[in-house]
Amino acid sequence: MNRKLIRKVAKAHKTTVKDVREQMQAAIDHAYTNPTPQALSVNRKGEKPTPDEIVGYAVQKIEEKCD
Repeated sequence: MNRKLIRKVAKAHKTTVKDVREQMQAAIDHAYTNPTPQALSVNRKGEKPTPDEIVGYAVQKIEEKCD
């Protein structure tokens, strides 16, 4: 689902999936220079989350609010 959402964002903004991922990663990198407790709560495998991990986290939070 995460990849599908990123593809939809790329299509909506008339750009490539690669560009969307690069822009998301740049934003993540910036956010993690001085991360907030909320940023640190994102499940991730490495030091910083990937775009897929961020989308997964956002989807999880939305689903929790809808329950």
